[in-house]
Amino acid sequence: MPSPRTPVLVGVGEVSERLGEPGYRRRSPVDLAADAAREALADAGVKASTVDTVAGVPQFEISLPWATPLLGASDNYPRSVAGRLGADPRRAVLETGGGQAPQRLVNEFAAAIAAGDADVVLLFGAEAISTIGYYARRDDRPDFSESPGGSLEARGSGLDGIVSMHHVAHGLSDTPSQYSLIDNARRARLKMSRAEYASAIGRLFEPFTAVAAANPHAAAPIFRDAAALMTPTETNRPIADPYTRYVVARDKVNQGAAVVLMSAEAARRHGVREEKWVHLAGHADLNERAMAERADYGDSPAARRAAQHALEVAGIDAGELSALDLYSCYAAPVFIVAEALGVATDDPRGLTVTGGLPFFGGPGNNYSMHAIASVVRRVRAEPGGYGFVGANGGIMSKHSTGVYTTTPYGWKPSDSARIQADLDAVPAPEEAVATDGEGVVETYAVKHVRGGEREGIVLGRLDDGRRFVARSNAILDLLTEGEPIGERVSVRSTPDGNVVT
Repeated sequence: MPSPRTPVLVGVGEVSERLGEPGYRRRSPVDLAADAAREALADAGVKASTVDTVAGVPQFEISLPWATPLLGASDNYPRSVAGRLGADPRRAVLETGGGQAPQRLVNEFAAAIAAGDADVVLLFGAEAISTIGYYARRDDRPDFSESPGGSLEARGSGLDGIVSMHHVAHGLSDTPSQYSLIDNARRARLKMSRAEYASAIGRLFEPFTAVAAANPHAAAPIFRDAAALMTPTETNRPIADPYTRYVVARDKVNQGAAVVLMSAEAARRHGVREEKWVHLAGHADLNERAMAERADYGDSPAARRAAQHALEVAGIDAGELSALDLYSCYAAPVFIVAEALGVATDDPRGLTVTGGLPFFGGPGNNYSMHAIASVVRRVRAEPGGYGFVGANGGIMSKHSTGVYTTTPYGWKPSDSARIQADLDAVPAPEEAVATDGEGVVETYAVKHVRGGEREGIVLGRLDDGRRFVARSNAILDLLTEGEPIGERVSVRSTPDGNVVT
């Protein structure tokens, strides 16, 4: 029998709506999160008044310092959601941004429950990007502003070490171009042609579309084969090589998800049936180096170790997993984590339980709350099985992982701090700012902007060993048709930044 302080997940909930479809209610992010939380509480069979701690995953528009909520927003999102439910928790937390946030919160508050610092915790998040984008241009737009009052532990944006203004100044201002740096470097390391790598991305994501097609909450519930995913068309335009629109995270969604955690003692006290209990058997939280400090642009040691260590804590290997959800904002995170786990990309178990971010949808920072909800339902349906969730924030910058099972597990801390220290101890190359000299291309991005124009950016290494970033429109043909990685280039500094000549 689990000890009284053992943390257990006892309730999950998901909601969604689509513009123009039956039942559409123009819900705000607070409304969506509250409705998901109601479902999670109902799943557990407990009242909102039992909740002592709430923690919210922030929307993009309140987690990015430069963003402005187009329809207004709550100035205390967790308390607004709690108020909708009739809850009055003693603690309210607004987590930092990033796709790792849902799993990181589960890991954190499972530890807090084990330590006796919480008994009943409600985690939630939601995005209404589709609704907000539509109504922001209309005269009948709603006002989503509210001020519920009450205490709030706001943790900030969490962008330190992720956003380099030096890189932004050279055109790396969007996630597709930054993730393409990783995929392009990985392709070259594997000695694959552009066509071979594009085909691999299509084959990777084809099964994801099948899962999304069967998911009632998916934003794009349409099966597409590998060729359709990677063939540029008017509706599937190139975004950043090697990506087309169909294989990047879809953020125009209206989706919310929530999870309830309790101590075993509280679950018994409130009458939660043990068939609802799911244990966090393993977990890890690790951070990757800043982009310019990574030894291999096409890899992520932190992502690998976070996935592996969660299994180590659980005392299982990947062959024992019955359900997996690998973070899939772009192809690289899926490829890298699957490889770290020793799981083939065409494994019959599948690599997603939702359909993934390009097809289920990418509700801002909260996607993995949906993955957790789906994995919890899967392991409940297959008692004794294990489910894995891998969550990723930034540009493969933050990694939180979890292993879920109905098999009773006592709480076991991870060794993430020691592993992080080992990762941080690896020497990092220096980055030049104003760059004049010769060097080699290590990776590159080609951004496709509307109207057919392209922009090239190169990351490389100077002959003196320092890294550099430079705009590279002078070698666009090489960047789009040849193999630029390993090629020698000349770089010079200008008042507008570094350029390849």
